[in-house]
Amino acid sequence: MATTKRKGGTTRSERTNPRVWLYSVLLTLQYGAQPLISKRFTRREVIVTTSVLTCELAKVVCALILMVRDGSLKKVFSQWTLVGSLTASGLPAAIYALQNSLLQISYKNLDSLTFSILNQTKIFFTAFFTYIMLRQKQSIQQIGALLLLIMAAVLLSIGEGSSKGSSSSDPEQILFYGIIPVLVASVLSGLASALCQWASQVKKHSSYLMTVEMSIVGSLCLLASTTKSPDGEAIRQHGYFYGWTPLTMIPVVANALGGILVGLVTSYAGGVRKVNVTMLKWIIFIR
Repeated sequence: MATTKRKGGTTRSERTNPRVWLYSVLLTLQYGAQPLISKRFTRREVIVTTSVLTCELAKVVCALILMVRDGSLKKVFSQWTLVGSLTASGLPAAIYALQNSLLQISYKNLDSLTFSILNQTKIFFTAFFTYIMLRQKQSIQQIGALLLLIMAAVLLSIGEGSSKGSSSSDPEQILFYGIIPVLVASVLSGLASALCQWASQVKKHSSYLMTVEMSIVGSLCLLASTTKSPDGEAIRQHGYFYGWTPLTMIPVVANALGGILVGLVTSYAGGVRKVNVTMLKWIIFIR
């Protein structure tokens, strides 16, 4: 995949590249639809770890197909090194694996709009970490918008405690299994996004290759965690596909495609742009 990058940010031509807008629109639609799709097609009995692992496998398959399609597969893997892979993808992979698990838990305990709004606090954390790592500053208007977003998230979190639109009517369950997981996931998302932007724009690591590497490393981390985790015990007791139906693959594949788009948008336009464009989903999916 040919991309134009420079250290610490993106150029004006990159931000107006038609590909950036295409990937941004697709990512907006995916982010907005994902909570709805997950609630509709994922039964509560499905073990979270199995959903995440299957999603990571689907990401690898999709990324390899896209690399074959654009002819970059042979070149990318001929230049691959273990040290470079661990440097660019190891830490973000572990972070994203944890983030995905937290999001899967939160999906089931918040209504779609609340989840989407709280999930957008990742914009603030992405801006924070990109400034720390890449010295990429935000304008006064952007900072003001970030502060308003945080205020909206805090007010919504308080109000959600008594909401009847969530999957659970227990305020404590909503807080500890809905609000807190999605906010922690937002912090992790901001950190991982900044790390990926650093690898893509500074180290010039292929977006598709990063997807493959991060999915493999993240899957290994999850598999290791199943030796002691409740999910691992549930898998051993009930089987990997406990609670699954053929329709469960719909949110899994949708989430995998979203992961590919995240890498592309980060590579072309940066982490802050990636999470900014997802704000459009509130307009599209507000009803």
